Amino acid sequence: MVVVNYVRNEHPPATDLKRWRMKVEDGRQTWHYLTNDTDLKNWPQTAADQYWLGIYNEAPVLPTAKTPIEAARNGFEFYKELQTEDGHWAGKYDGPMFLIPGMVIAYYVTGVSWPEGYPEEIIRYLKNRAHPQDGGWGIHFESESTVFGTALNYLSLRLLGLPAEDPVCIKARKTLHRLGGALASPHWGKFWLSIMNLYQYEGMNPVPPELWLLPDWVPLHPGNWWCHCRAVYLPMGWLYAYRYKMDETDLIRELRKELYVEDYESIQWSKHRNNVCKLDLYNPHTVIMEQAFGLISMYEKYAASPSQYFRKWALDVSLEQIRGEDEATKYNDIGPVNKAMHMIIVWIVDGPNSKSFQKHLDRNLDFMWMGENGLNCNGTNGSQLWDASFAVQAMIEADLADDPKYRPYILKAMDFIDSMQIKTDPPNCNKIYRHISKGAWPFSTRDQSYTLSDCTAEALKSILLMRKYSWYNPKKISDDRLFDAVNILLSMQNSDGGFASYEKIRASNLMEWLNPAEVFANIMVEYNYPECTTAVVLGLASFRKHYPDHRTKEINKCITRAVEWIRKAQAEDGSWYGSWGVCFTYAMMFALESLASVGEFYQNSESVRKACDFLVGRQNADGGWGESYQASEIQHWVYHRESQVVNTAWAVITLTAAKYPIQSYISRGVKLIMQRQRPNGEWLQEAIEGVFNKNCMIAYPNYKFAFSIWALSRYAKVYGDHPIE
Repeated sequence: MVVVNYVRNEHPPATDLKRWRMKVEDGRQTWHYLTNDTDLKNWPQTAADQYWLGIYNEAPVLPTAKTPIEAARNGFEFYKELQTEDGHWAGKYDGPMFLIPGMVIAYYVTGVSWPEGYPEEIIRYLKNRAHPQDGGWGIHFESESTVFGTALNYLSLRLLGLPAEDPVCIKARKTLHRLGGALASPHWGKFWLSIMNLYQYEGMNPVPPELWLLPDWVPLHPGNWWCHCRAVYLPMGWLYAYRYKMDETDLIRELRKELYVEDYESIQWSKHRNNVCKLDLYNPHTVIMEQAFGLISMYEKYAASPSQYFRKWALDVSLEQIRGEDEATKYNDIGPVNKAMHMIIVWIVDGPNSKSFQKHLDRNLDFMWMGENGLNCNGTNGSQLWDASFAVQAMIEADLADDPKYRPYILKAMDFIDSMQIKTDPPNCNKIYRHISKGAWPFSTRDQSYTLSDCTAEALKSILLMRKYSWYNPKKISDDRLFDAVNILLSMQNSDGGFASYEKIRASNLMEWLNPAEVFANIMVEYNYPECTTAVVLGLASFRKHYPDHRTKEINKCITRAVEWIRKAQAEDGSWYGSWGVCFTYAMMFALESLASVGEFYQNSESVRKACDFLVGRQNADGGWGESYQASEIQHWVYHRESQVVNTAWAVITLTAAKYPIQSYISRGVKLIMQRQRPNGEWLQEAIEGVFNKNCMIAYPNYKFAFSIWALSRYAKVYGDHPIE
């Protein structure tokens, strides 16, 4: 298998990078290309703009760090320059290679022009993210080429105006044909191609909106699914039932020839519903799923039509849910996949001049990110709150709050966290199957509005950690608002003691037998995670110290049950599997922090000993740790070809939390982090850090700063701030 480079920038900028500006407003981060010289003069680039564009050269060389704290401070000297004016740390959140196509298709279908500079830089991004050997694209930018990635990104390039004779298109087309052509696309790929009239709906496994007509108590009702799953299949079902497709044009006819090995007109579509390239087939359908598809296909063929009573009712109910999602999230929606579909639906139903469609267009920019290798689409509208919470905790760990020089940066970050708390429940909360949100913190911004257990807990912990500083006004965030946050956390614990991500678990994991998406696993329902469960344990434990009389019995019981779940979730080899970061080093950092909070360490806990032995047994010769994203795919440790700063930082935090008795293992990890630091305090981007649904990776580029600073500072507190030999 060919390993893809972390940052490929072979294709030069298609625009003048000095004309790009990131506009930051109340958490929103949107990129704008300035063509007017007056605007250019009045709106200077910030250090953050230049850093993310890859043209930041103004960071000074700092005194060489000899101790961990000196290295941590050097790291923050660089990182503080990237803080935005509203207090958060902006950053790309790319990785998945199926996000841009949805947006490109939505713009093409609705006939909307992209903002200035966008098409050229999207093309550049896709060129730079093409596989270095075969020219295709995978499910994420470090994976091998697949039909899903190659067909949709090839289509995107052509819709954006790149000619079929372009060398990038020629190379990608050759790979696509070698893999079997677009006919072997997985379910989501078949859907987008059908929208473009480049595939026929009878060749797609059905997505019946009638599921929304089931009683709520039926597990199959979409309201019981994981929120991301129902958010995607809601608009997909509407468009599938409506059978929307583009008019046939010369370009469509050309693409039918380019995307397929077969003659398009001769394809017997119904025979290819389950034709999926083996490289895309991460999660094959169960026999039950295949049988269900067969029965529903009969219904589609003989009974369903847009005018049929149940179909019309289902379309109306689905549209009501779509509008509810739009309004609750201020047209951000949960992510770019359902947002692109919503945009098309609103254009069809309300028209291009409607307020709803214009609101969609305004919010689209929140997902698009201009970076050093072009313009991509983020996995959400950002990770603003999440990154700000970790930055604050890293600063506190490094005792930077004790230095007046750094207080303005911490105060700005705290103001941002303050402003991002969600202060109301979603409109028609129960009707649109949302968890309560009053008191919660989101992953990105308040407007996006989705409750997350770990984000709420990390924000709460950050606020409470600041209470120890006499110069900080602890009452800026009122007690009642903290009580609301605690209420959110207590409301999210599952019956077995664990915590999921957005909501409580609403249905059995047997629902995975009906997972229609071949490219993802564990998408149908919520699951407990050691990462989320630990965040809640630590957040509530911190709250309990400051408010010992508030809901004491409930909090104590919650923490006890959560820690017990974490113990039970440990694998026989001593590890915990990470579902949101790559991979075992990530989950183990959280799990051992939980156990440490209840007094379990290497010396007195068999669980902790097994975990530490697992971790130190996988330390590399250079002192670091490095995991490949393939560990997430196969749920077994896979070494990266080289140590990674982020994995190493997580391991250092883990071993110090566990009070591992042999310091040399930890100090060697610290040494690697310090060696990787540049003279200006920066750490360079390495391999992709995040994951979701086991098979798709996503980038968290701020991790290399926050967790490196955190690990260095934690080590110095435990072992003293001495030079590392």
